[in-house]
Amino acid sequence: MPDITVLRTGAHGSPMSEYAAALRERLPEQDVALARTPADERELVADARVVTGGDIDEALLEEAEELELFAGAFAGYEHLPLAAFESRGVAVTNAAGVHAPSAAEQVLGYVLTFARRLHEGWRRQQNREFRHYQAYELNDSTVTVVGLGAIGQGIVERLEGFGVDTIGVRYTPEKGGPTDEVVGFDEDALHDAFARTDYLVLACPLTDTTRNLVDEAVFETLPPESVLVNVARGGVVDTADLVSALRTEHIRGAALDVTDPEPLPEDHPLWTLENVVVTPHTAGQTPEYWNRLADIVATNVPRLDTDEELRNRVA
Repeated sequence: MPDITVLRTGAHGSPMSEYAAALRERLPEQDVALARTPADERELVADARVVTGGDIDEALLEEAEELELFAGAFAGYEHLPLAAFESRGVAVTNAAGVHAPSAAEQVLGYVLTFARRLHEGWRRQQNREFRHYQAYELNDSTVTVVGLGAIGQGIVERLEGFGVDTIGVRYTPEKGGPTDEVVGFDEDALHDAFARTDYLVLACPLTDTTRNLVDEAVFETLPPESVLVNVARGGVVDTADLVSALRTEHIRGAALDVTDPEPLPEDHPLWTLENVVVTPHTAGQTPEYWNRLADIVATNVPRLDTDEELRNRVA
């Protein structure tokens, strides 16, 4: 029976066979099996020490009698049966950091798009209108990044050289960070930062603290020339308040890789607003996804036999 079982559920439409191959390359002494059917999954998890994939339900978990580690294929893990893992003494890791380069590059693309109003140029091209329009500069802007994890840090790193001031928002501001200034989630501190923000970038997990963090009150605080960029989760923003703010020009625009609801319904007003760029949750998509995730798993498998902390452990 295999040491490591790769489940069918993956990420971003990339074949799980590529992930299994990356694991075999990094762990040649381990027997890595790829499950292709539900029956395969039930059989192959039975004696596996490590199971990896996007999701696992409690019924399949019951079959995994020898399981020590579930290596999640997503950065998010709120969908996993964490209580069941805990009761069985199974460690859980996630894919945090795998998306950082691609998500950070996409954020930079959004910011430059709105700084130079490239979306307006694209719209005029579609209409075959050769008419000039006013553009802006990113230089001397203030970019606030909510969330200073791997993605947030990657964003700040890529902003270096553009002549911007940066503000970071994190739960523990006393730890500091790569930004010029760091604040916590205290309401007064947040609104003081937002009042000085030209580009508000969301790169944080969806938690009780961050759910609907950006609402009507925030849109009233943000300067009217500000732009919202969301590569976090749709639920960090109150969608109705966002639509209202965009329509009334409380903010200049929004770039959304995530929405609430998601997928965005065909008749949703966000599709029709000219000051909005919507992408279908692609910020984390990268051809290096499985290689980076395999690096995390390959680091952790030997640690199962030591007291060393597992990389990316979340439970």
